[in-house]
Amino acid sequence: MRAIYLVLELHKTQAEVAEVIGVGRQTVNQWLRNYAGDGEEALLDRRRNSPRKGKGLLTAAEARRVRHWITDKCPEQLKLPYALWTAGAVRELIRRRLGKHLGLSTVQLYLLRWGFTPQKPLSRATQRSNAVIERWLEREYPKIARRAKREKALIYWGDETGVSNQDQVGRSYAPRGQTPVVRRTAKKISPSMISAVNNRGLMRFMCYKEALNADRFITSMRRLTKGASGKIFLIVDNLRVHRSIKVRKWVAEHNDDIQLFFLPPYAPEHNPDEYLNNDLKQQLKNLPRPDRQEELAQSATSVLRSLQRRPARIRAYFHHEDVRYAA
Repeated sequence: MRAIYLVLELHKTQAEVAEVIGVGRQTVNQWLRNYAGDGEEALLDRRRNSPRKGKGLLTAAEARRVRHWITDKCPEQLKLPYALWTAGAVRELIRRRLGKHLGLSTVQLYLLRWGFTPQKPLSRATQRSNAVIERWLEREYPKIARRAKREKALIYWGDETGVSNQDQVGRSYAPRGQTPVVRRTAKKISPSMISAVNNRGLMRFMCYKEALNADRFITSMRRLTKGASGKIFLIVDNLRVHRSIKVRKWVAEHNDDIQLFFLPPYAPEHNPDEYLNNDLKQQLKNLPRPDRQEELAQSATSVLRSLQRRPARIRAYFHHEDVRYAA
């Protein structure tokens, strides 16, 4: 019945179900044929019920409790020696809290029924405040957007990133047992870039070699405002340079051209410019590996100029759920 449920209700393949249940794919296929012909009666094997029947299952109340535990808490909070909610961790939770010993495949089936899927977890800073972020999304940014409309200003989201010749190169096909080798200089080269994107498909950038300081940030803002059709509202993160006295003084002196706003702390996923950074690095990964900083900077500039000519691609960054508020 578990196999039938997985195939007919959750639309799993017979191969996936066979692996979960621990039988051959042909066995699952036979069960499905029997069920299609004679219903549940065809699945009975006429053996007597085991005295343990039902002891490896959860009641509806127990299932609700387990779902609540793994939805609202992490394993450490429940004093379990795990960092993530794996099927094994959930099974151990059930054993400790409810005294029931479930099979691993049974736990996996419960998780599927509850709508849980294995996912790569995201990293979030412990200093992050969800209340502050919620207030930004629901109140502060809408006020900025209304003001921009009133003053006929363009809103840009800015960010900085670095690219390196030591970045992960991805995967490569090779004969089984022969791990491919990538040869590159041992010297690390890592030029940096500051960029800004707009939901109309506009993008500006500036590459630099050394660490970001107030002067370089001011230079990027000066270039951003040069030739702009109206005032610029620039939204950036809370990097110390962005809030430096020198930057604040320069912005105050150029208040007619640019206004600076700040994202909530530790909320990079709400900055659309992060998607430009990721796009750049993904494209650089497919280019020849440079040996000199000038070559890497030239490659990055070439990719960014290509993206500048594709406003639809820039606008697509704003389609992601976390930044849709900015569209």
